[in-house]
Amino acid sequence: MKGYETYQENSITTQSQGRLVVMLYEGAIKFLKRAVIEIQAQDFEAKSNYLRKSEDIINELNTVLDMEAGGEIATNLRALYMFMIRHIHEANAKNDTQKLEEVIKLLDELNQSWKAISV
Repeated sequence: MKGYETYQENSITTQSQGRLVVMLYEGAIKFLKRAVIEIQAQDFEAKSNYLRKSEDIINELNTVLDMEAGGEIATNLRALYMFMIRHIHEANAKNDTQKLEEVIKLLDELNQSWKAISV
C-alpha cells in the first residue's frame, strides 16, 4: 500500500498548477454531490463531513489567491468563494440541497474554464 500512496503523492506534486486547480474543483464538486445524497438519506453526520471537506477545498482555493498579481479576477474569485462558503453553511444548517446545487453549478463552471486553459 505504501507504493500506491507514494504514487498518489507524486502524481499530485508533479501536476501543473492549472491541473491542480481542476483537481481541487473536482474534489469539491464530488464532496458536495455526496452531501446532497446524504441529506436525502438523512445521514446528517456524513453530510456534515462531506460539507466540511468541500469547504476545506474552497478555503484552500481562496487562501492561495494572489491578490496583488491577480487583480480584479482574484478579487472576484475571492468574493465568489466566500459566497460559496456562506451557501454551504446555510445548506448545512437547513439541509438545503438547492443551495448546494447552486455551489456545484458555480464550481462546475469555474472547473470547465480551468480545464479549457490548462490543456
